[in-house]
Amino acid sequence: MTRSLFKGNFWSADILSTIGYDSIIQHLNNGRKNCKEFEDFLKERAAIEERYGRDLLSLSKKKPCGQSEINTLKRALEVFKQQVDNVAQCHIQLAQSLREEARKMEEFREKQKLQRKKTELVMDAIHKQKSLQFKKTMDAKKNYEQKCRDKDEAEQAVNRSANLVNQKQQEKLFVKLATSKTAVEDSDKAYMLHVSTLDKVREEWQSEHIKACEVFEAQECERINFFRNALWLHVNQLSQQCVTSDEMYEKVRKSLEMCSIQKDIEYFVNQRKTGQIPPAPIMYENFYSPQRNAAPPGKATGPNLARRGPLPIPKSSPDDPDYALVNDYSLLYQ
Repeated sequence: MTRSLFKGNFWSADILSTIGYDSIIQHLNNGRKNCKEFEDFLKERAAIEERYGRDLLSLSKKKPCGQSEINTLKRALEVFKQQVDNVAQCHIQLAQSLREEARKMEEFREKQKLQRKKTELVMDAIHKQKSLQFKKTMDAKKNYEQKCRDKDEAEQAVNRSANLVNQKQQEKLFVKLATSKTAVEDSDKAYMLHVSTLDKVREEWQSEHIKACEVFEAQECERINFFRNALWLHVNQLSQQCVTSDEMYEKVRKSLEMCSIQKDIEYFVNQRKTGQIPPAPIMYENFYSPQRNAAPPGKATGPNLARRGPLPIPKSSPDDPDYALVNDYSLLYQ
């Protein structure tokens, strides 16, 4: 912790001035505002991280990504989808951590606010007391000075009336002078008493001001340290998120290294092959050729067991009434 600097650098020659104290308070208020801004930043960043994580989960679950791939590349894609889910979960967990850090910042702000309140109440009271006593002292001074002027006028009046024959008028002037001297003595005592009281109030105010400076400087040191550590932790969390994501993506890279183009091609051929014989050439056919009724172009010319075989030779003779020839055609009657 640095040596105390506040108590030696925030004074003013004007006894009524609170410019030094006000400057410190303004700085502390700004520091508190800065903590609140960082707290809000953490909350917003947490919302972004959670939204991103949930959107990433939704994308992974709903959006197809190479779903018809096969064999080794299919396995790599499965690893990829799983790691995307893991990365999404990491972002959601980071959001929770950021909200926790924001909560700690809020608690720290409120703790310092309560600590400051006690000192501020004491300082506000002593400032009012100092201002009030200063006013009383100045009023006593004005009264004292007026009484002195009254006495001086009374003395001058007595001196001017030294040659007067009217004894009664002279006696009145002497009575007035005596009364003014008494008033001066009384006002002088009152003035000195107020000055003494003001000096005690001033000493008490200076003592409290020094205490307040020490308290406020300690608070500011604590705030700067807390803020610095909170920011350090925040960037560490972000860095760890990157490292964790990279470790997950490294698993995808390793699964991709296991992919084999040859194996995937062979797997596809073995699973989906349709045959190894290509179609026969398409040949020219003369319409009048005896072989015109041969197999259609592109079709196999081998035996077709599904076709009906040759007609059976009739067992009955040509003389059989059920058998007859018409223009060389055989007719069967069933």
